[in-house]
Amino acid sequence: MFDTLDDERAIEGLPIRLVIALVVGVASLSVMMNMVSGISAIGVSELDVQPEPEVVTHGEIDEVSVTVVGPDGDRIAGATVVARGDSAMLNGVATATTDADGVATLDIDPSLGQNQADGTVSFEVKPPANSEYVDRRENTVLLVTRS
Repeated sequence: MFDTLDDERAIEGLPIRLVIALVVGVASLSVMMNMVSGISAIGVSELDVQPEPEVVTHGEIDEVSVTVVGPDGDRIAGATVVARGDSAMLNGVATATTDADGVATLDIDPSLGQNQADGTVSFEVKPPANSEYVDRRENTVLLVTRS
């Protein structure tokens, strides 16, 4: 008869079989990922704004230039910037679209309350249509101080 305790044939080929199975599995996964369309749409990039100037004095500013930037600092053209009064007050909402250099110029006149030392104006970005950009996080704000 055959003694199974002394038989080591089953273990001899096991490591090489595992390596072959792993290589075939990784290669198959790579081919499938390349075949699936729209994989790049899964990764989106967050936008932010860079107001210029970043700090203004109450009653002394009418225009603010806002640059819309991507995560790598690249400027984004065609985005709509919306300025809203946060703790500083605005007369309504101001909007502008970024030019080819990624800059939007907004006409705002922020004001502060009677006993208010400072306040902020917040910005929201509507990304260009059909782009991989989003604006979900809070953006840089404009600080308004009393002179």
